[in-house]
Formats: sequence, structure tokens, C-alpha cells
Amino acid sequence: MLEKLSLMGRAPQVITERLILRPPKMSDWEQWAELRRESRSFLVPWEPLWGPDSLSKASFRARLRRISRDVRDDQGQGFFLFRRDSDDLVGGITLGNIRRGVAQTGTIGYWTGAPHARKGYMFEALCGLMPFLFYEFSLRRIEAACLPSNIPSSKLLEKVGFSREGRAREYLCINGVWHDHLLYALLDKDPVAPR
Repeated sequence: MLEKLSLMGRAPQVITERLILRPPKMSDWEQWAELRRESRSFLVPWEPLWGPDSLSKASFRARLRRISRDVRDDQGQGFFLFRRDSDDLVGGITLGNIRRGVAQTGTIGYWTGAPHARKGYMFEALCGLMPFLFYEFSLRRIEAACLPSNIPSSKLLEKVGFSREGRAREYLCINGVWHDHLLYALLDKDPVAPR
């Protein structure tokens, strides 16, 4: 499934059978805003509260600045997922909260636009991205969390190879309410499906 891994300076790129994963850039704003707008009702139950200007160009620019700061400070990296055949934006994956030293751990979050959901894109992207994160970012452990009611996300993580490690009480504030989350992790020695 994984075709190519490359790290071009500070602009990593992963290419899979159907997707190109690369950092977001300002020229992606219109496509991102449109996909998020049309997917709003699909995404809102699983995400932090959307502000009134969350899809604005200024908000997107601020998001890119945060990603750049995280890259500079070795705290994270953002990826947008594009279909190789059409260059359509499918969704995004964020690596964040990198802890170095004795931890060598990072946390991922992800979203898929409603028109692209349940087509295997996020599975393909995560399977392609995990080896890259372990190797290029020298991580030993990658963590993820999802709401207990988000069965598709739980199944996705388990299918990729993540192990469920427990439940964190009131772990994240989702859509304005603190929620428990299921905690998952993948170690660099764990198999990523399919191998």
C-alpha cells in the first residue's frame, strides 16, 4: 500500500496507492474551507467547538502558523490528504504533542470530509504514515484517542494496528463539552496492517 516516503527538508510527503499526504499550504484554503463547510454536520460531533470564523482565510492562516511553529519547535506536523487522481482534498492528519527524551511519543488526530468517508482513505493514509512517523520523526510510540460513541474511529484505529489501552475521563472538550475518550497506542515494533 505504501509507495514512497520522502522528507524534503521541512516538507514531508507520503505517497500511497491513492493518496498524497503533505503539509497544508495557504493555497489549500479554498478547498479546505469548502470541504469543511459541506462536512460540518458530519464533523461537529467529533471535534472541538467551531468558532464563528473557523473557516475564514485568517483562521486558516493562523492554523498554518501554529503548524509551522510546531514543526520549528519539534512539537508536531500537519498533513493534508489529497487524491492522486484528482487532487481533491480528502481530510487531514495532525501529529502533535511530541514528547522527546525518555518518551519519544506523539499524538495523532484526523478528520475526513463527509464525501470521502468510509472509502478506506483514512485507513490507507494512516497505514502509509505510521512507518514514516516512526522513522523520520524518531518516534517509538504514537497515541490516538476517540470518543467511545465513535465506533468507526475505534474500528479504524484497531484495523490499522493500534491497541486500546484504556479510557481517560473527561479527556478532551468536544463540541463544547468535556468527554471521556478511549485511548489507543501503536508502538514502532507493532505491525501496521497490512504489512
